[in-house]
Amino acid sequence: MSLQTIELHPAGEAAATVIVLHGLGADGTDFLPLADEIDLAAVGPVRWVLPRAPVRPVTINGGYRMRAWYDILGTDLQRREDEAGLRESALGVHALIDREVARGVPSHRIVLAGFSQGCAMTLLVGLRHPSRLAGLAGLSGYLPLAAATAAERHGANADVPVFIGHGRSDGIVPLARGAAARDQLVALGHPVEWHDYPMEHSVCIEEIQALGAWLRRVLAP
Repeated sequence: MSLQTIELHPAGEAAATVIVLHGLGADGTDFLPLADEIDLAAVGPVRWVLPRAPVRPVTINGGYRMRAWYDILGTDLQRREDEAGLRESALGVHALIDREVARGVPSHRIVLAGFSQGCAMTLLVGLRHPSRLAGLAGLSGYLPLAAATAAERHGANADVPVFIGHGRSDGIVPLARGAAARDQLVALGHPVEWHDYPMEHSVCIEEIQALGAWLRRVLAP
């Protein structure tokens, strides 16, 4: 799968890359303000890559076609997962990471991040990637294919740092799902930085500030 991308390039050669995956029905442009808000000058020149998910019918929305990394079959996100869709989109995200490496950014200088569905894809891909990544950041999401994670994750990212942020009043992906992802990753040995905020299924300035501080740490030269 080849994904369309929106990209923000530094003036010089990129020393690091942040790939941000959007949520259901959204678009890569949704996170242009995030790239503007987070100051990564201390890290060196950073390329932001904002891919666009393919357009597909989404069952929970009556089959309406929209940008989605995978189908949502119902409200029970854990028992009814679109495994085929998840794994298909994962190939496209893996290809984006490989492209950054080919452009000269080593994998250990690449952060994969995402919101909601994009968070699920971040954790799915990042834990399984065969080359060490700088970190994984998941906002308002959950761990997909959770039962398979321990067996399928790659040793290269066995202790990759993870940032997880979630809204306490999230009515789309309940806080408990984010906390369950946190707990499972901690049990597997990942250093997880957890934040929860008084918000719904969204982001807030405090979360962006915390994410920026975490990015500066994991991408420190």
